[in-house]
Amino acid sequence: MLHETFPLRVEGSLPGACLVTYIQEYSVDLAVRERPLVLLCPGGGYGRTSDREAEPMALQFLAMGYHAAVLRYSCAPARFPTALLELAASVVLIREHAKQWHVAADRLVIQGCSAGGHLAACYAMFWNRDWLREKAGVTERDPERRILRPGGLLLCYPVITSGEFAHRGSFENLIGDLPDRAELLERLSLERQACGDMPPTFVWHTYQDQAVPVENSLLLMEALRRAGVSGEFHMYPRGSHGLALATVLTRTSDGRCVQPECAGWIGLAQTWLQNLFPFD
Repeated sequence: MLHETFPLRVEGSLPGACLVTYIQEYSVDLAVRERPLVLLCPGGGYGRTSDREAEPMALQFLAMGYHAAVLRYSCAPARFPTALLELAASVVLIREHAKQWHVAADRLVIQGCSAGGHLAACYAMFWNRDWLREKAGVTERDPERRILRPGGLLLCYPVITSGEFAHRGSFENLIGDLPDRAELLERLSLERQACGDMPPTFVWHTYQDQAVPVENSLLLMEALRRAGVSGEFHMYPRGSHGLALATVLTRTSDGRCVQPECAGWIGLAQTWLQNLFPFD
């Protein structure tokens, strides 16, 4: 396995921003020649990146047969769009190494939890905007607009809206006192930004989530429906925020975040992935 850390340096990056890869070794003895890759964006309210939503989840996707990578993006005091540019840089890095790593370049799934879900959804909505492409430095070398294109979007209890059901702390950390704060709050309320350029999307949430209310996902799914984007949504009746795998493998140090009925989300996601990108 290629388990390597690649430092990321874009405008505004903080020390420690990096991409950590979990790339399965190629073998002529295996029928699978190229594998899809799941790029994980852990949550943490844009104040940190959660360990519970990083390697343990990457290893689950690895066990399913996918390559995986974890983005440790810059958080507060870094402000928008630093983390988004780091995600774009990660996508470019993966695509530039696709042949070497035997990654199916057109089968790159962006995954995110909580605030990482906001980052992942931002990317899925903005990847084809000229301003992001220019800041990512890919305009001239990517005339066919392929290098940044996401193949799928997989969200776990995502932060979406800056409106009534917002997780205020995430937006405070992301925007802070930037001079265009009011305009950014509007632009980064993602139920207003869904578009037909988005990839197929899988989302799950819990009805009891008190930190990031389930209305975030409901607003997103309504917006996807209007934009004509394929979506799959699962709402579980019980469970707190930040469940990660919802098993003892991602239990918190004080014993929280084990919810057996929610642990099936990873199997549902696997079925969705297999239907989206069957192994050839």
